[in-house]
Amino acid sequence: VSNGTGLGDERTTSLLLLGFLQSCPHSCFQRELETLGHELPGRLFHDDELQTDGNRYSHFPSAAAAETDSERQEEAVRDVARQLAQIGDRLEGSIRPGMVAGLASRFSIRSLSEEDRRQCLAAALEQLMQACPADMDHEKTQLLLIMLLAKKMADHSPALLRDIFRTTVTFINQNLITCVRNLVQNEMD
Repeated sequence: VSNGTGLGDERTTSLLLLGFLQSCPHSCFQRELETLGHELPGRLFHDDELQTDGNRYSHFPSAAAAETDSERQEEAVRDVARQLAQIGDRLEGSIRPGMVAGLASRFSIRSLSEEDRRQCLAAALEQLMQACPADMDHEKTQLLLIMLLAKKMADHSPALLRDIFRTTVTFINQNLITCVRNLVQNEMD
């Protein structure tokens, strides 16, 4: 995903998490999520400008091939996000409300550093992984659980969505980016 004209890791992970969260239509944080989606850099889920002949406007003629590749990758990321959300529906019950409330209260402490927030996520993820069956793909399960934690925390405290989103994207990029790349690449193949 990160080679050539592809999406950057940060953008890919943001797109993945955004798509995952958007696949949760009955969540309390939908308004905040819509606002966040419009604030993210790049073309994440935004339509390109269309010319009157129906063609996409491109500032650079040679950008058409790169644009098509990027669009394919974005669609693959959205597909992966939807698939993970469907799998997540089955695992969601394994996340205790007390854990979610505790994490949300930690995230609401403004003096807590970004690193401390990531450590809170890592500790919660480690607890959740101990309860998962050993036959599940380790990295994919971690990715799914970290995104479920983000969803549950945002549902518990919608006002914290930006902080939760940023910390989760950073956590994924630091710990699970290979898994993200592989899932997207497999979807594109």
